[in-house]
Amino acid sequence: MYHIVYALLYLFSLLPFFILYGISDFVFFIIYSVAGYRKKIVFNNLEIAFPEMTITQREKIARQFYKNLIDTFIETIKLLSISEAAFNKRAIVNLDECNELAKKGMNIQFQSGHQMNWEYVNWAVAKKIKIPFVGIYMKITNKTVDKIFYNLREKFGTVLVAATEFRERKHEIFKEQYSLALAADQNPGGPEYAYWLNFFSKPAPFVTGPDKGARKSNSAVVFVKFIKTKRGYYRFEPTVITENAALLAEAELTLLYRDFLEATIREQPDNYLWSHRRWKWEYNSAFEKNWIDRVPPRGINV
Repeated sequence: MYHIVYALLYLFSLLPFFILYGISDFVFFIIYSVAGYRKKIVFNNLEIAFPEMTITQREKIARQFYKNLIDTFIETIKLLSISEAAFNKRAIVNLDECNELAKKGMNIQFQSGHQMNWEYVNWAVAKKIKIPFVGIYMKITNKTVDKIFYNLREKFGTVLVAATEFRERKHEIFKEQYSLALAADQNPGGPEYAYWLNFFSKPAPFVTGPDKGARKSNSAVVFVKFIKTKRGYYRFEPTVITENAALLAEAELTLLYRDFLEATIREQPDNYLWSHRRWKWEYNSAFEKNWIDRVPPRGINV
């Protein structure tokens, strides 16, 4: 089955970009106008993030978000056959400063949000970083598809670790110098174990692992901004936040990350993954001990 599915996807990937984007536009019409995939979640998220906007303004963001999301999946399939030269023109990143940190013997923790195109940034960083590049990923339920994407993601040397296997494998993976990629805006499994802080106009829980892990390992921390410059072309901008995370107070890194993520999303709001439930959990007084923000919860009486 693997070889059949791979062959079909590979043949699809051989289509030129202008045809692939034509297919993407058709899929957008079906997903957005006919099926209405997760539209309630998307519009609810946009209302929380941008209450000052009109419905028309939020709808414009939503429509472009769906186009970007479908393009991301189409572009990912295209990776099966794209040439390195073509890819290098479409995914730009400068890692000179990060490689200087690596030369000093530092471990590096890269943090980003769920922006597009996440598969491009994996390849772009893995190709240029001078130390092992570790990516945490969620396994796909379908084993055939999971294997295809696993092989695709590790093509340029990314060391892939399933999120469910991270605890048992971390000692093996982190015994030598490394760089680690984290999408740090994941929803926590349980809100009682999270840091709570304002995110746009409403409190949201943030996982504590990136903050605690960086300080424990005294890693350099780099936040990465994703910028879609035009259709199919991306620039990824790394910003060194600290060279010594151990010097930061508990939860300080999470607050810095929240500020960075909000600012990045406001620059290109249609390039963020609004279809996942970022405000899945409701804040209440039981979480007061985990409140880390500098100001009280927004819009909530506690």
